[in-house]
Amino acid sequence: MAGRFVAIGDSFTEGVGDWNATFPNGVRGWADRVAKQLGRQDPEWEYANLAIRSKRLHHVRDEQVDRALALKPTLVSLYAGGNDILELRIDMAALMRSYESMVARIAGAGARPLLFTGFDIPLSPVFEPMKRRNWLYNDHVRRIARTYDAVLVDYWCFEEYSDPGLWDADRLHMSPAGHRNLAAHVLRSLGIDHSLTPRLPDWKEYAGLVAGLRRETAWLGEWVVPMFGRRLRKVTLGDDLQPRWPDPVRPADGLKRLARARSPGRV
Repeated sequence: MAGRFVAIGDSFTEGVGDWNATFPNGVRGWADRVAKQLGRQDPEWEYANLAIRSKRLHHVRDEQVDRALALKPTLVSLYAGGNDILELRIDMAALMRSYESMVARIAGAGARPLLFTGFDIPLSPVFEPMKRRNWLYNDHVRRIARTYDAVLVDYWCFEEYSDPGLWDADRLHMSPAGHRNLAAHVLRSLGIDHSLTPRLPDWKEYAGLVAGLRRETAWLGEWVVPMFGRRLRKVTLGDDLQPRWPDPVRPADGLKRLARARSPGRV
C-alpha cells in the first residue's frame, strides 16, 4: 500500500559519500534508493528528504520535524545526534531526551518512525570517547524504538561495515556501496521486496606499518583537523544548502528526471 516517506536528519540521510552530480546537492544516498524501490512497489508512493549535512540534533528538531509533519507522512526516517556525539563535551542524557521527544511527536502524528543505531566506525584511538557515547546512544535508540513501535535498523550489528570499501575517504560517511547496502537493510526491515543486491567493493589493504602511518597522518590532516576547525569557527558544510527534496515527489516518475526538471541547467 502506498504512503508518503519523509526523511529527516543530517549527512547520513542527505546522502553524503554517495556523490552524484545528477542529484540535488550532488549526492544520492540510501534514502533515494529506498524511495525508488518503494515507487516500484506502488507508483503512488511519495517521498521528501529534508536532511542537511552537519546538522546537530537540535537543528533537526527545530528546523525539520514541524516541516516533515506538515507533509502528512506515513513513514518518517530519523537519524540525528551523530554530530553531537563528536562534540568535545555533550550531555548525553539531555541529548537522548530531545531525541525521544522527536520520536514521540512523529508517532503521535500517526507516522511510523524509522530509526537507526550508529555504527562503531573503525577510527583512530583519538575518537575512543565518542565510541562510548555511541554505545549509550544505541542503547537509548533501541529502547525508544520499542516504546514507540518504531522500525529499527540496527546498523551497529551490520558486520560487513567493517570493510573499509563501504566508507568514503573521510571514514565518517558511507561510500556509494555503503549507501546501497544500507538501503537493502532498510527495505528488509520494512518488509519491502526489492531488487537491490549488495555490491561489496574489492579492497586491497595498505601493506606495512609505514604505509599505514602515512595513511593515518593524511586522514587526520585532510579530514579530522578541518572538521574540528569548522566547529571552532562555528561554520558547517550545510550552512548554504537547502533540502534535497523539500516537497513530496513520486519516485516512480524517476528521481533523475525530476532533478533535471528542477534544475534545467544540470547535465
